[in-house]
Amino acid sequence: MSVVALALFDGVPLYELAAPCAIFGTDRSDITGSDWYDFRVCGPVNARVDKWFRSTTEHTYADLVTADTVIVPACHDSDLHPPIDLVEAVRAAYHHGARVMSICTGAFVLAEAGLLDGRRATTHWLHAAALSARFPAVTVDPGVLYVDDGRVLTSAGKSAGTDLCLHVVRRDYGAAVANEVARRLVTPPHREGGQAQYITTTVPKSAHDSLAPVLNWALGHLNEPITVDDLAARAHMTARTLNRRFHAQLGTNPLTWLHGQRLRRAQELLERTDHSIDLVAQRAGFATAATLRRHFRQTLGITPDAYRRTFSRPTTEGLASRQPLSKGDV
Repeated sequence: MSVVALALFDGVPLYELAAPCAIFGTDRSDITGSDWYDFRVCGPVNARVDKWFRSTTEHTYADLVTADTVIVPACHDSDLHPPIDLVEAVRAAYHHGARVMSICTGAFVLAEAGLLDGRRATTHWLHAAALSARFPAVTVDPGVLYVDDGRVLTSAGKSAGTDLCLHVVRRDYGAAVANEVARRLVTPPHREGGQAQYITTTVPKSAHDSLAPVLNWALGHLNEPITVDDLAARAHMTARTLNRRFHAQLGTNPLTWLHGQRLRRAQELLERTDHSIDLVAQRAGFATAATLRRHFRQTLGITPDAYRRTFSRPTTEGLASRQPLSKGDV
């Protein structure tokens, strides 16, 4: 069973703790059919959580060092100077082989530990300039939701932390399990890490401006050769206007969104059915197995066959089942 440790420190914001606790700390073995994560909250005795609560956790920073995954939530300090003992524990955990991930300004902890040097990383867009100025060896990308750099992962503001947590579940257990967890949390099942962090127009002016109808139509026709012009015609607008609406409401462009949905469909089919790779490719809209394999390698760094061996069940029924990745697998 993979151990996930959430770092707690005095004054930590409540919201940043909520998503990891809900996603990793709630037993989901009924979904996987096997073990879930062994979740632990680690921190000082009686640490304050926001202004209202005190922690009673039995785990200390020493327990971070032996964890498989360490999550560092937002740094509450107004000057963004994390506690030295936390920085040292996170550094030791990484060198011990842990996967380390941050939410929001938790990136300052990772940077202070030297884990972001020479890496691309993100944080809340309000603090991106400060992170870049204080740690020039870090390539800070303020425009994305999260960055997955193997054993070091960083995310933007609060809701992006939820996206990153679900991304990790997807990496460990597969798309079908991650989607079911998201469904239970009543949250969108997947937002790409490269999606825009800050979108100026988050709510359509009217129902007429919403992209929901065309998105739902596309999801029901992924097996067909859909183009941007097809989407635009369905939305009763020009391709240029459609592209502008996608960026305003979703932070991405139509083709990137469509490509992502087809990959998700292919992942679920590989996990939940025994269809041939050719049939999976056709039903996901990639037309041929060769095209599917190319996109899998480019985007996921793995072949469809290897993905199926990793995440599928021995039967065609139910959701994917798999032990989470261990330190040596990441």
